[in-house]
Amino acid sequence: MRDGVTFEAVLAELAERRVEFREQRYVPKDFIARLKQLGIYRAATPARFGGEPLPPADFLARIERISVVDGSTGWVASFGSALVYLAALPLDTQAELYRDGPDVAFAGGLFPVQPAEPTGTGFRVDGRWKFASGCMGADVLGVGIPGDESTGGKPRTAVLRPEQVEIVQDWDVVGMRGTGSFDLVVRDVEVPREWTFIRGGAPTVDEPLYRYPTIAYASQVLAVVGAGVARAALDYAEEVGAGYAGVTGAPKLADRAYYRTEIAVAEAALRSARAWFYELSDEVWQTVLAGDEATDEQNAGLRLASAHLAKTSSDVVARLLEISGTAPIHSTHPLQLLHGDALVPKQHAFLGPSMYDAAGAVLMGLPPTTPGFR
Repeated sequence: MRDGVTFEAVLAELAERRVEFREQRYVPKDFIARLKQLGIYRAATPARFGGEPLPPADFLARIERISVVDGSTGWVASFGSALVYLAALPLDTQAELYRDGPDVAFAGGLFPVQPAEPTGTGFRVDGRWKFASGCMGADVLGVGIPGDESTGGKPRTAVLRPEQVEIVQDWDVVGMRGTGSFDLVVRDVEVPREWTFIRGGAPTVDEPLYRYPTIAYASQVLAVVGAGVARAALDYAEEVGAGYAGVTGAPKLADRAYYRTEIAVAEAALRSARAWFYELSDEVWQTVLAGDEATDEQNAGLRLASAHLAKTSSDVVARLLEISGTAPIHSTHPLQLLHGDALVPKQHAFLGPSMYDAAGAVLMGLPPTTPGFR
């Protein structure tokens, strides 16, 4: 509990408002403020700037709890971890960023990377970027611009204030409708070089969280949203199965062997994938706490476990939908909505099928097959 606000109270409010968020297609600033009261948006702020950085597994567990209630809000809350990216900014810039306090919500539309003309002091930014999840409640926004010889081929992110950015509300999807993953438009804004950073670049802050693999962490926070959605689907299917009888007069779902079997298989699959996911996170965290760098194999394990959890979660919800009779054919049925939400994490570029190939290559002593794997 922080500031007299409990997690349970915020989750109860979310349960009442999740339809509102889905219909308006974004999580509003007033609820972002509630998440800030829980410490979600200081969980990756450096301690030297007043943050309360959490071990990754602790943060992931909080995002999972939120996602059980609403996947979209879990997705937006997960970007409380995105300040690990901003730890690559110059220290003076970070001091300015956190001048008014450690609770900073960052959102970014990083792709497609748009050309940015270098100036004497920075870059002239102009273009349109997609998928800026959480942008409606963000305190700062990032957009992707090209790297150069100094970035090792990685793109830069230019950090802007909301008043410098136009948000185009064009998010129309079947899953995670409430994430507000709108387009960002910037018109001829000069961004000082010190307000840009290399995505996944070396941090300027020497604290344990910023030695944890950055891109892997960004993958984990998305994968665990899918786990929360799958948990919600299982809870629903187990509760409803005990009481639902088909219109034909057939036995209740819980009285059918195939239904009981599939519920058990789904429980085993989700819990197993989730346990491995958290086990690896703790292992890597203990490595960085000891002052060592995470190995390539550990990074590959985090990426693989994240992709596996996202796929398993989506498969679980899809299978529950399949065995639940005709009820889920209705567009507003809970399992139908959860199915759409569960699909989104596994479709993300960080969690797609190519991650299996890249991780497999590393585990066999080869270079990863996917750019930006680490």
